[in-house]
Amino acid sequence: MRRRPTITPRMITGIITIMMTTITMATTVITIITTNIATTTTTTTIIPMLMTASEPAPVDAGGMSAEEAAALYRLMTWLSPSFPVGAFSYSSGIEWAVEAGDISDAASLRGWLATMLGDGSGFCDAVFLAQAHRAAAAREHAALREIAELAAAFVPSRERQLETTTQGRAFIDIARSAWASNGFDEMVAACDGVIVYPVAVGLVSAAHELNVAPVLHAFLHAVVSNWISAGARLIPLGQTDSQRILAALEADVAATATRALAASLDDLGSATFRADLASLRHETQYTRLFRS
Repeated sequence: MRRRPTITPRMITGIITIMMTTITMATTVITIITTNIATTTTTTTIIPMLMTASEPAPVDAGGMSAEEAAALYRLMTWLSPSFPVGAFSYSSGIEWAVEAGDISDAASLRGWLATMLGDGSGFCDAVFLAQAHRAAAAREHAALREIAELAAAFVPSRERQLETTTQGRAFIDIARSAWASNGFDEMVAACDGVIVYPVAVGLVSAAHELNVAPVLHAFLHAVVSNWISAGARLIPLGQTDSQRILAALEADVAATATRALAASLDDLGSATFRADLASLRHETQYTRLFRS
């Protein structure tokens, strides 16, 4: 007669170990009950590795701090078409260029704006913004006054002077009323005269401690968008063509902002004589939709 094998505690432990190693990852909870010599029942719970054992993983906030979110909110507000500086009333001489036949379709408008952006008022205004921001952030009032005076004198025509000073004054007044900031009034007083639009944007963004690089990109995007809006109404163009021009100028905006960040006041200069002439000729244009 065959003898029945004796099951020892060591064998039980081995069996349990084998069972535990063959549990699949799809198992939710497995409960194993063992009895020791004192007949006390112990329950062991096994949880697979792919499950969450306790607290859920933190929600990804996109890596943006509260301060960065506030800065982005203000920048989008200040340079939005809805911010009431009256930019829609001005064409920066584009109206005369359309009248003269220099701009007649989407392609010619794109070429005209790329030149204005990289070699004309776009680049110069970006330099003034960056320089004003740095001087204001460092509380260098004497330098800030010189920058403001030079920027006001750099405008090529009376109508462009009206355009940039009117927008600058509106930007300062509205920002002061709705977005108070310590030390801002001292910055404005240091300019001691008219404040053109790019200098105003530099002052406000510095007062609120916004980084100058994104401010420059947003400013140039707003300027180009307004130019395209004027051209679209004058040629006219549809919304799709307008967005195609804006997309095509993306690299030009980025390149101009990069150059302006590295530039000094000695690098200022314009090579857009035809655009400057357009802003002068617009003053005597017989029929006009825009103020410049």
